[in-house]
Amino acid sequence: MHVWDAEVRVRYGETDKMGIVYYSNYFNWFEIGRTEFFRSLGMSYRSLEEKNVMLPVIDAQCRYFSSALYDDLIIIRTRLEFVKGTRLKFLYDIIRKEDNKLLAQGYTEHPFTNLEKKPINLKKVMPEVYEMLAKCCD
Repeated sequence: MHVWDAEVRVRYGETDKMGIVYYSNYFNWFEIGRTEFFRSLGMSYRSLEEKNVMLPVIDAQCRYFSSALYDDLIIIRTRLEFVKGTRLKFLYDIIRKEDNKLLAQGYTEHPFTNLEKKPINLKKVMPEVYEMLAKCCD
């Protein structure tokens, strides 16, 4: 199974008056995680979009266990739960690096679509990319 860690430092603008990260920022971190996950495989979101493959979010969830705080160094651990011909699902762990504390877990699910938002089967359209992603789930 391919797992990729990306690091971000909590910025002041991501927190509330108490210095606690506002909940919606975790979804921004999920996006960073999956973008860097693709980069770790030698491709980018942009390269997929240039080939008429889009990955809109159709489902997302985040469970919060402990607060991230201003200036924390955060690890965004990203992996694929599954890839099928027409969709995939990423899993995320948000971890404070200093104490290795799990702060949140979540997922995002994405269909493969073309620019017209019509579903496509990645296995048929880009078999080499599909195979690379499928290997990440093993």
